[in-house]
Amino acid sequence: MTRQFWINLPVKDIDKSKDFFAKLGFSVNKQNSNQAALVIGDKNAPVMLFQELAFKNIIRNEIVDTNQASEVLLSIDAASKEEVDELTKKVVNAGGSIFEEPAEHHGWMYGCGFADLDGHRWNVLYMDMSKMPKD
Repeated sequence: MTRQFWINLPVKDIDKSKDFFAKLGFSVNKQNSNQAALVIGDKNAPVMLFQELAFKNIIRNEIVDTNQASEVLLSIDAASKEEVDELTKKVVNAGGSIFEEPAEHHGWMYGCGFADLDGHRWNVLYMDMSKMPKD
């Protein structure tokens, strides 16, 4: 059965995307001129970045225009509210945009939403499980 799961994303410029994610603190490995790999989190979740033409050849379909729509929301956790705030600053300094400023949610979560250089949307959350409703 399935042994591993990874996410593939199209990007306009591999080198700019690689630099952006490195500035956020992600481990980045450029594999060739058409792709790079991000490694996220303690479990080393891989996210593959593909130059748009290479991605389109793989999916044999149109790529979503991220200025008009989103196909997925990529979520990552943070160890603290401060880490959410720090990552938000890194996103802006690296050229990304914030679509949801850091804020409390439902009394037990704190997070923000950002878009990378290609408009892919990411959600960063700190979750205080001790305050999570039990119902």
